[in-house]
Amino acid sequence: MAQAKVLTQDEVERVMQYLGKKQHAMRNQAMFLLTHGCGVRIKELVSMRICDVLERNGDIKQEVNLNRNQTKGARGRTVYLADKMRDVIRNYLREKFGVQDLLAVTMSNTSRALFATQKSADRGFSASTGCQMFHYWYKDCDIVHGSSHSGRRSFITNLANKGVAIHVLKELAGHRSIVVTEKYIAKNPTVLHASVNML
Repeated sequence: MAQAKVLTQDEVERVMQYLGKKQHAMRNQAMFLLTHGCGVRIKELVSMRICDVLERNGDIKQEVNLNRNQTKGARGRTVYLADKMRDVIRNYLREKFGVQDLLAVTMSNTSRALFATQKSADRGFSASTGCQMFHYWYKDCDIVHGSSHSGRRSFITNLANKGVAIHVLKELAGHRSIVVTEKYIAKNPTVLHASVNML
């Protein structure tokens, strides 16, 4: 079975444009970007709650602490949110609740799913349904071998190509072993040529 495709920037933009024209655009774009911008697994993505990302003062957290039930391997991990990702989540929640100041949201039930289904304002997607959603998004955008794991693999590969050390990538990915992290990194001929030209 082929590994999940590492997306180019053009392909990321194609999916974003596609999702932007569909129902629940901001929710789906936020879900898509969290896989690409943070390397979250689909299980982690669909299990996130509002309180996982929202501070008590209404700001978006810089670090999302996921518990062992939300992650793989029965151990918690920390997901680090870049400023751009915090903006994406902030704008999504503002639209979702129809408010500018998210402090009002903190006064509601924040244990609800961050990404709720159309049928329930409280319940999130199952990991299986999340995988299917991503599958059809990529299929509709004519991206072969795109899957719910593509964002995670793209996240790790892109950071590796920018020179981020493997031990840092391991922590960002929530892996126990560097050997596992190495398997995620797609070989890039351009990077390989640039590396030897540094001599």
